[in-house]
Amino acid sequence: MKYSDVLKKSLKPFKNIFFVVILVFIVWMLAFDANSWLIHRELNNEIDKLNLQKKFYNSKIKEDQEEIKNLNSTEGIEKYGREHYYMKKNNEEIFIIQQSDSAEIKEK
Repeated sequence: MKYSDVLKKSLKPFKNIFFVVILVFIVWMLAFDANSWLIHRELNNEIDKLNLQKKFYNSKIKEDQEEIKNLNSTEGIEKYGREHYYMKKNNEEIFIIQQSDSAEIKEK
């Protein structure tokens, strides 16, 4: 077989106008159209990221609602003040114990 014969056989499908139109249409829809597959893939990835953020923030909302429910009682407010602001009653003493590795200060 000659090179020209191989070339003619490989280009034979491109002589059919229907094949060419379908090929151009597929390439156009996959890459260049406003609703192309590439754009849809990027948008689907963004939707997945937003759904993960939504789950994260919904879990944070549930945690905050539990915190609010705990703070609605006087015991909850007292506990929060003791834990976060080191508040105490008049007749109490508070001892703060820190781990040696968490409060380590390096001096040079």
